Amino acid sequence: MALLELNDVQASYGAIKALHGVSISVEEGSIVAVLGANGAGKSTTLKAISGAVRPTAGSIVFDGKELNGLTPNQIVKLGIAQVPEGRKIFKDLTVTENLRMGAYSRNDGAAIEEDFDRVLELFPRLGERKTQLGGSLSGGEQQMLAIGRGLMARPRLLLLDEPSLGLAPIIIADIFKTLRLINQEQSTTMLLVEQNANIALKHASFGYVLQVGKVAIEDTASNLRTNKEVIEAYMGAQR
Repeated sequence: MALLELNDVQASYGAIKALHGVSISVEEGSIVAVLGANGAGKSTTLKAISGAVRPTAGSIVFDGKELNGLTPNQIVKLGIAQVPEGRKIFKDLTVTENLRMGAYSRNDGAAIEEDFDRVLELFPRLGERKTQLGGSLSGGEQQMLAIGRGLMARPRLLLLDEPSLGLAPIIIADIFKTLRLINQEQSTTMLLVEQNANIALKHASFGYVLQVGKVAIEDTASNLRTNKEVIEAYMGAQR
């Protein structure tokens, strides 16, 4: 069953059209990858889902509810959280304060504490640095913090924008291993935007390739990993 459906979604930044009719389906419990070059519309697609960008046409339906016209806060409360590109943590707040900011829309105190403990279990380094300021963390630790903050909203759908950006291969592997664990143990559906096509397709079940604001290729992740066009354009030295 599809948890999220985008149908012919279009979006613009002023006079510049970023999405020319994107249609994507995300099955509940799955990890779906969105690949493409810079400027293909990957991040704009996530922003349209989270309400940061207002679509000019098309529909976005989450669990049977139309998202068009809702505020980002309303969308978070429906069960969608985004981990933005570049982490965008609160550098002047501690790790603990950053994580608790992720639960701002919730009032279930006991469950929030459970989720806080679970995040520290998933990312032990954050537990070791609970009182440190976010800005003092390494790039990998900041990415863990950004993911943990997203999880504190207890989302049914987690949007991840370039989680491997700027990180060393060993850190990337560790983060994706944890994302896979979250997906399997907590049944958290994930829509993953990545330029590292190899690792994205290794962990995803299905994938879409965007080109100039439209879906150019869609297939199972295993098929995309052997697709000659995808290999030449997006994998290359990553293999």
